Amino acid sequence: MSSAKKTAGSVFKNGLIVENPTLRMLLGMCPTLAVSTSAVNAVGMGLSATLVLILSNVVISLLRKMIPEKLRIPGYIVVIATFVTMTDLALHAFFPDIHKALGIFIPLIVVNCIILGRAEAFAGKNPVLLSAVDGLAMGLGFTSGLLILGMVREILGNGTFFGLQVLSASFPQVIVMILPAGAFITLGLTIAAANWIESRRKNA
Repeated sequence: MSSAKKTAGSVFKNGLIVENPTLRMLLGMCPTLAVSTSAVNAVGMGLSATLVLILSNVVISLLRKMIPEKLRIPGYIVVIATFVTMTDLALHAFFPDIHKALGIFIPLIVVNCIILGRAEAFAGKNPVLLSAVDGLAMGLGFTSGLLILGMVREILGNGTFFGLQVLSASFPQVIVMILPAGAFITLGLTIAAANWIESRRKNA
């Protein structure tokens, strides 16, 4: 997509669907597999990453002409680390249960390839509005992928959805779904479904 053809709508669609970081680009797999044991954890991680993406994209876009080429990556990391620290402290203060459940994966957003990748590939080369939209779209794309995995694993593994019982006690729980193997199985099936839907759309 050339710069002249970029619009807020096309950038949003690109991040949410075309280059969905979880289901299409396979980025951020470590937190995706680790925290998607429940829908609550998935949303908490996804929205935290979304907030960092938007804020870091905006600041990096504002500073893109001021940061020397040789200091580009260290500069991006400082900006990202600042917003990750703010997000970590906010979660610890206002949502301690989610903060405890997500654990080390919140600080590790600093080195999440989605965040740094968008800073390098998009925010460092585009104006503020488009960079903010890109951060929002990529963040929501990441969140949606996490939520799908978290929803499937929680319902089948625990019989609950956002902590509420949705399956009867007599329904056999598929314990493997809340184990590491369940994360890989669910991710593989979800990616396969996303690829099938995309191929149908292209052939329609």
